Amino acid sequence: MPPSPSSPPTDPRVATSGGAMTVPEFCSWARVGRTKLYAEVKAGRIKLRKIGAKSVILRSDGDEWLRSLPVA
Repeated sequence: MPPSPSSPPTDPRVATSGGAMTVPEFCSWARVGRTKLYAEVKAGRIKLRKIGAKSVILRSDGDEWLRSLPVA
């Protein structure tokens, strides 16, 4: 059975629990574009963390951001 549209992607490179995601991984996981991600970062709703030159988003921060979105 194929995954439902609301289930996370099955790409093994995308964190499914704990850890951190790169910007492309987060965008794929959350199904948002880079522009939306950086708008959320600028607004202070998502925190980027740095590992050297690489920006990452903690999975827990991503989960918290998703839970904070309004219910449709």
